[in-house]
Amino acid sequence: MSPLLKTKDLRIEFRNDDGIWAEALCGVDLSLDPGEVLGIVGESGSGKSIAMMALLQLLPRGARVSGSARFKGQELIGMPPARIRQLRGKSIGCVFQDPLSAFNSVLRIGDQIAEAITLHDRSMSKRDALKEAERLFELVAIPQPAKRIRQYPHEFSGGMRQRAMIAMALANRPELLIADEPTTALDVTVQAQILDLLRDLRKDLGIGMVLITHDLGVVAGIADKIAVMYGGRIVERGTTDDVFYHTAHPYSAGLIGAVPSLDGTGKLQQIDGTPPSIFNRPSGCSFHPRCSQVEEICRMQTPELESVGETDCACHLPLVTRDAKVAE
Repeated sequence: MSPLLKTKDLRIEFRNDDGIWAEALCGVDLSLDPGEVLGIVGESGSGKSIAMMALLQLLPRGARVSGSARFKGQELIGMPPARIRQLRGKSIGCVFQDPLSAFNSVLRIGDQIAEAITLHDRSMSKRDALKEAERLFELVAIPQPAKRIRQYPHEFSGGMRQRAMIAMALANRPELLIADEPTTALDVTVQAQILDLLRDLRKDLGIGMVLITHDLGVVAGIADKIAVMYGGRIVERGTTDDVFYHTAHPYSAGLIGAVPSLDGTGKLQQIDGTPPSIFNRPSGCSFHPRCSQVEEICRMQTPELESVGETDCACHLPLVTRDAKVAE
């Protein structure tokens, strides 16, 4: 089976006010098969969102992008803007982090979804597009869809706006759905509802999905595989079970330790310090200033992503190696 999406050595550079260029994304390799869910996890500034925005040519003007990103065999990097606009919103849907700002506040939500449909299907009338918007609202479990499509974004709750954003992303039956922090700023109950909805859509429609989040707990029950990012690099990659139960990178272990347990027992762990700026990255492993088990090689040499135990890991002294030494 050919990958639905595959990136190879994907790199992104930004320039500051002094004209200095720095890499925000440092050679990212990802692969997603049709019908799979890939969770990309990491703190703010790790490069999760910009990796996906680069595919859709939604980065700020002036960013430099190199490497390869192929969707169904088509190269997205350097694709003419007119062609990428045909894919964006049709073959590739996107659920943005803040649906309130993603929608136009002075237009009815139904009209905005209808416009997304007619833009890619010129043969569909506005009336038929509105009926399709109503059907999509039913699909994402928005109550009273005939009434809701005539309302404005401010008349929706946060959870309903997120559902409407998902409905718009699905309007043209995409093969790939990119969901950027779809549960941020929602309460726990609504988060669970949105994740259940995404899980059902994946099952019913068979679409491939990239789920971007800072919370490993969010991807635990929905993703097939996980890529953990830090400092613009993938530091660990593997199936969901392997990343959780055979964790190799200290950063991944820290993220897992920060997830509350269901029974409320146990002390939550914390990762001291803050992520580095792309213009002031430490030498060697970017995580070494925050790692409790750092050694001299970590400060001097950047680790490569390679197979370690059950996952791919970029660490000079992965946890599985340390555990083996302790056992000896």
